Amino acid sequence: QVQLVESEGGLVQAGGSLRLSCAASGRIFRIDTMGWYRQAPGKQRELVATITSGGGTNYADSVKGRFTISRDNAKNTVYLQMNNLKPEDTAVYYCNADIIGFLTRRSPYWGQGTQVTVSS
Repeated sequence: QVQLVESEGGLVQAGGSLRLSCAASGRIFRIDTMGWYRQAPGKQRELVATITSGGGTNYADSVKGRFTISRDNAKNTVYLQMNNLKPEDTAVYYCNADIIGFLTRRSPYWGQGTQVTVSS
């Protein structure tokens, strides 16, 4: 059974910083792209950032220059460093990973979601 477990989010003032982490565990053969998505109340889930196994990154325009995604392949963990947070960043953040298990095909997995609230 493969699981993605996220760190706790939190409440932060505008302009502040927060770091999220997400660790994959289970019978994992290989992890390909990992990423972060978010969903604000009344809105659809949207991509925040992704990172390939080779370190290639992609960001939503709304977070470029403020957020940084990184990963530690040895720990099967992806991180999201969020700086200069804005109230519009308030959302539930979900990590995502494309994982190949020892007995399973490449499949997308999701974390449980963590709330990030930015006060003005």
